[in-house]
Order: sequence, then structure tokens, then C-alpha cells
Amino acid sequence: MYEESTSSMAWGRMSLKVNSRFQHFLDKATPHTAPRWFAFLAVVIIYAVRVAYLKGFYIVTYGLGIYLLNRLIGFLSPMVDPEMEGPGLPTSADQEFKPFVRRLPEFKFWYSCTKAFCIAFCMTFFSFFDVPVFWPILLMYWVVLFFITMKRQIRHMIKHRYLPFSMGKQTYKQKPGGADGKGKDKKTKAGSE
Repeated sequence: MYEESTSSMAWGRMSLKVNSRFQHFLDKATPHTAPRWFAFLAVVIIYAVRVAYLKGFYIVTYGLGIYLLNRLIGFLSPMVDPEMEGPGLPTSADQEFKPFVRRLPEFKFWYSCTKAFCIAFCMTFFSFFDVPVFWPILLMYWVVLFFITMKRQIRHMIKHRYLPFSMGKQTYKQKPGGADGKGKDKKTKAGSE
């Protein structure tokens, strides 16, 4: 009885230590967008080479494609749906700038896609996931599904006038004589003139 509790405590401590180190790695990787996506591209290439070499696991790849399409739609969609909550983004130039807030943030999008490819890669080591299918039909069905879904998403973007990529707040040039020499606008109090 005592040995079981000590071994489970040791396992719990080791698991906590591994999880904490992995979370530390993720926290360190968060600001490095380009290296993260290059690592993702390497994982995609490794998976594609493995599937091409084995000439199988097309159903796993199809399921992976459907999952990635779902994640992409979440990445391109706003947090608040304008059809349900009303317009959250400015529709004219005189409204306040509101940055695009995604339903699925970029880091979570990257992490879920990378994790999905790693899981699919591990599934290629088990032959019972290699269901024989005619892969051109799956590919054609996925392409049709992709285009229908993206067409609907683009129509939604056009209808509600938003872009899923925020370039930052638009800045305007100062009017001549509108600022003092130090770059600060002259402000006058009401009644002081």
C-alpha cells in the first residue's frame, strides 16, 4: 500500500515537472512566430514523406485535413459573430478603430495544427489505421469542401466588412501648423482663448 502511494507520488512529481518544462518551452516560443511556423512546415514535410513512402493512411490524412479546415475557419473568424451580436468592427472611417480579434488566436492555431500533425504521424505506426480507400475521391471531396467553406467565409467577411489580418491602427499625417515643434498637439482649454 505504501509502495503504491510513493510510486504514484513520484510519477505525479515527474509528470508535473515534464508538463512545467513543456509549458516553459511553449511560453518561450510564443513571441517567435516565424521559427514556429518553419518548425510546423518541417513537421508537415516529415508527415507527407512518411505517408508517401508508406503509400497508405489516406483516411488519417483526410481526417487531418478536415480538422485543419475547422481550425482555419476558427482562425479566420471574429470572436464575436456580427450576425448575432451586431457590428463589432467599424463600418465607416469616422468610427473608432477596433482590431480584429480572432475566435482562435494565432498561437493556439499553430499549436493545435502542430499537435494534430504529430498525432497523425504517430497513427501511421499502427496498421489498423491504414483503412484501404480510393484516395483520389477523398482528395476531390476535401477540395470541394474546402472551396465551399472558404467561399462562405469570404462572403461573411465581405458582408460584415472585416479582414482577418489586422495591420495595426491607421495613422494619419499631421496637418501643417497643427503641432508645435516637439511633435505634441497644441491643446487649448475651453474659455482660455
